[in-house]
Formats: sequence, structure tokens, C-alpha cells
Amino acid sequence: MDPVKPTLEFVFRIRMQLGIRQKFGPLPQGSTRGFVTAAGGTIEGPRLNGRVIPNSGGDWALYRDDHTVGFDARYMLEADDNTMIYMLNRGYRHAPPDTAARMEALDPSVDPSMYYMRVAPSFETPIGKHDWLTRTVIVGSARRNADHSIFDYYAVL
Repeated sequence: MDPVKPTLEFVFRIRMQLGIRQKFGPLPQGSTRGFVTAAGGTIEGPRLNGRVIPNSGGDWALYRDDHTVGFDARYMLEADDNTMIYMLNRGYRHAPPDTAARMEALDPSVDPSMYYMRVAPSFETPIGKHDWLTRTVIVGSARRNADHSIFDYYAVL
């Protein structure tokens, strides 16, 4: 028998407000390190609702010379039942050079179909209602805006 073919089920959306941005480099390996604070946000969906706890973390992004950004984000979520959830969100964004330059300039007219932005989060939760997050593979697709990003998350079934 063949393995089960995975399908995706939408579980929630995070609208992440972005705060202070910082960058430094070039680094010896030929890239630039960036940081942006997770200033807050909302979580809405059929499996999880709540908020991003303001200033509870951020993204330590690595800007590579091939126009790829590697995400290494960590922040705290609070479900609507007051459960605290730690989220580690890793992934990549890449685009053709002209699109990447427009995104770097925070051009609001860049269409999400012009770039790849995907994430694979992991979670830590207390035992209980939300511990399904700790044993489910979840992937996300994202859209970047000047002052916020939107992440749609899907459980891999």
C-alpha cells in the first residue's frame, strides 16, 4: 500500500502588526541580519482564536545575497481562553530581484503572487485544548505589507 496523500485544512490566520525594524551587515558569510518586533496582532480561525502578545518577540531574518529571506521568528500567543502558546515560525521569502527591491522599499503594490513566502511553525502549549498544535504538522502561506504581515496556517492531514 502507498502512504496516505496529505491534504491541507485551514486552521487559523494571524495578522501580525510589525514594530521596530533594524538591520546590520554585511556579515562575513555575505548576508545581512534583520530584526522586526512582533508589535501585536490577532488570531482568527476555526481551530484557534486569540491574539499575538504585543512585543513578546520578533523575527531575526537573514537576508541572503540570492534575494532569499530566511525567517527565524519567535513570539507568544494568547488564545481566547487565556492559554499561553509559544510559537517558533521558520520559513523563506524569495522573489525576482526587481520584486525583492520593491518589497525592501515597502512598496504596497507588490502582489503576493509575485513572491514566495512560506513558513513551517512549531508550538509549545500546556496540556489541554490547544496541545493539538504540538503534534500536528502545520504549514503557512504569508503576505507582507508595510506595517503588518498576514499568515494563513494549514494543518497537514
